[in-house]
Amino acid sequence: MKKIIVSLLTIFFVTSANAKPTEAELSALSASVEEQVIAWRHHFHEFPELSNREFQTAAYIETYLRSLGLEVTTGVAKTGVVGVLDTGKPGPVVALRADMDGLPVLEQNDLPYKSVQRGMFNGNEVPVMHACGHDTHMAMLMGAANILVTVKDQLRGQIKFIFQPAEEGSPAGEEGGAEVMVREGVLENPDVDVIFGLHISADTDVGKVRYRAGGVMAAVDPFKIVIKGKQAHGAYPWLSVDPITTAAQVIMSLQTIVSREIKVIDDAAVVTIGSIHGGNRSNIIPSEVEMVGTIRTLNQKARDHIYEALPRKVHAIAQSMRATAEVTLPLDYNYPITFNDPDLMAQMLPTIQRTAGVDNALLSKPVTGAEDFSFFQEKVPGVYLWVGGKPLDVPADEAPAHHTPEFIVDDSGMRLGVDLLTNMTIDYLFAAQ
Repeated sequence: MKKIIVSLLTIFFVTSANAKPTEAELSALSASVEEQVIAWRHHFHEFPELSNREFQTAAYIETYLRSLGLEVTTGVAKTGVVGVLDTGKPGPVVALRADMDGLPVLEQNDLPYKSVQRGMFNGNEVPVMHACGHDTHMAMLMGAANILVTVKDQLRGQIKFIFQPAEEGSPAGEEGGAEVMVREGVLENPDVDVIFGLHISADTDVGKVRYRAGGVMAAVDPFKIVIKGKQAHGAYPWLSVDPITTAAQVIMSLQTIVSREIKVIDDAAVVTIGSIHGGNRSNIIPSEVEMVGTIRTLNQKARDHIYEALPRKVHAIAQSMRATAEVTLPLDYNYPITFNDPDLMAQMLPTIQRTAGVDNALLSKPVTGAEDFSFFQEKVPGVYLWVGGKPLDVPADEAPAHHTPEFIVDDSGMRLGVDLLTNMTIDYLFAAQ
C-alpha cells in the first residue's frame, strides 16, 4: 500500500512539474519582476552606448544571464550577447530578441536617470541617448528571461535570448547588427524554429499592442545615381551636355514609378532623393551631378519592380539628354522587409489578445520605417509587435517622436511587453507538442 501511495505522489508531482504554467502563476511572476524591469530600464537609459560600442551594456546583460544559470555566448557580431535556456526536454527552439544600441542624440528630458553620456561616432564626439526605446527592449527581455527560467521545469524545448547590437546601423566602415548575427550562426546550434520581437511605441497608449500579418516595416534600399555630361560656360549652354537639367528630369520621373507603376492600394512604396550635389559656381554648367536616395517597399513584388524600373528610367532619360548615367543599387547596405509570417501571426493572435485584452490588441497599418529584425525573419518565421509606451494622459499628436531629444515612454508599459514575450514563448512551446 505504501508503495502505491508513493507511486501516486510521484506521478502527481511529475505531472505538475510538466504542466503548462497557469495564467495566475505567470501573472504573479510578472508582477514580482516589474520593479526590477523598471530598474534595469533606468540603468540602461542612464548609461547608453552607441552601435558596435555596447561593451558595458553587454557586460551588464551577460552578468545577469549567467546569474540565471543560462548558457551564455558573448562577442556575437562584436558586442552581442546570447543566452540559452535548455529545459532538458525535447521540443522546439524559440528565439526572443532585443536591441541594445543608443543614438547620437542629446537628451532634453529632466529625468533622475537622464543620460549625460558621450561617445565617438564617425570620428566625432557626440551625446548618446536611448532615443528609440532600446533600453526598454533589453529590460523587457531580461524580465521575460527571469520568468521563463523560474518556470523552466514546466517547459519543454529551448529558448534563445538574443541581445543584438547595432540595430541603428554600424559606424562608417564597420558591419554589425542582425545581419552579422545571422551570418555568425545565432539562429543555429540549436536551430531556431521561430523568433519573436517587439518595439516600444511612443505614440501608442500604455496597455495596448499593435500587430499585423505580412509586411509590417519596409525594406530599405539606398541608391546612388551619377549623371555625367559635358562642362561649359553657363552663358553658352548649347555647348554643354547639362547633367543638372538631366538630374531634374530624373528626379521627377522617379516619382512616377510609385504613382504610375506600383499598385499603391495594396502596399505603399517610397522613392526619395535625399541628397544632390553638382557644380560650384553660378556661371558654370558642371560635368557631373551625384544624387543619393532611398527606396522603401512593403512587399517583394514592388521591391523587385522598383529595382528594374529605377535604372530603366535613369538610363533612358540620360540617353535622351545626350548624357550618361551610373546607377548603384543597393548602395552600401539594405534591409529586407520586416515580414510577420501569416501562419505564425494567426497562431499567436489569440495569445496576444488574451495577454493584452481583445480591445487592447490593435490591427496596425504598416510603416515605411525599417528594422533589421527582418534579417532574422528571412531565415525563420517571426512575429514583430509594437507595445504601447505613451502615458494615457498625453495626446498621441503631442507624444515626442522616436529619435528626438524629447523621446520618452512610460515605465508602466513594459509589463505588457514582458508578458507578451513570455506568453508567446510558452504557448508556442506547448502548441508544438
